[in-house]
Amino acid sequence: MIDPTQAPRLARGGKSIYGAPLGILMLEARFPRIPGDMGNALTWPFPVLYRVVRGATPERVVLEGARGLLPDFIAAARDLVDLGAEAITTNCGFLSLFQAELAAAVRVPVATSALLQVPWVQAMLPPGQRVGVVTVSRGSLTPAHLDAAGVPRDVPVEGTEDGREFFRVLIKAEKHDMDVALAEQDILDAGRALVARHPEVGAVVLECTNMPPHAAALQDALGLPVYDITTMVAWFHGGLRPRRW
Repeated sequence: MIDPTQAPRLARGGKSIYGAPLGILMLEARFPRIPGDMGNALTWPFPVLYRVVRGATPERVVLEGARGLLPDFIAAARDLVDLGAEAITTNCGFLSLFQAELAAAVRVPVATSALLQVPWVQAMLPPGQRVGVVTVSRGSLTPAHLDAAGVPRDVPVEGTEDGREFFRVLIKAEKHDMDVALAEQDILDAGRALVARHPEVGAVVLECTNMPPHAAALQDALGLPVYDITTMVAWFHGGLRPRRW
């Protein structure tokens, strides 16, 4: 029997999908996404919503500055919000270019890029130390990308475009399969080159959302804190669903 003295329980509606407050805008790509990669759902300790933006290939977004793609990203972000997303992120750090426009269009919190962490990490470092950035393509990371994320234009940056595997599989799409060990070596080489050129680097932020599987190896190699899209998303999601004590 229903206890008439007990207040009624009201379930609130208005969404299509529940229990996954974070929406992720994905580039259109076919390379492998191993655990730790943003596009592997097993990376996250909480449910997420994905939406692939058709035509937004890594080459087009990274090497061509995502020209003409803003309307597509806005439409996909709005679809995610309509499904039930309460916040939006993306799986490419170069989409910092769309930070302000996406936030204005969907009117929910938006965190487009792991680069947004650079000012936070810099604030934590001792005097004389700086944040360094490892990116998939140093030559493509423009002042506009940095400005949109609030990153100083003189931030030390190193890329993987001269490596043997990571860049050519992810950006040039020369093949679908990836030699994970070779890809990791490209990231380690970039990290070591970064600190060799800039010994004042006291922490590293990984721009590329495909780099987190290799963050622990990079931290071991450099002996420095390493931050990536997974550290940012964990913080981002923590505000959407604070832990109940």
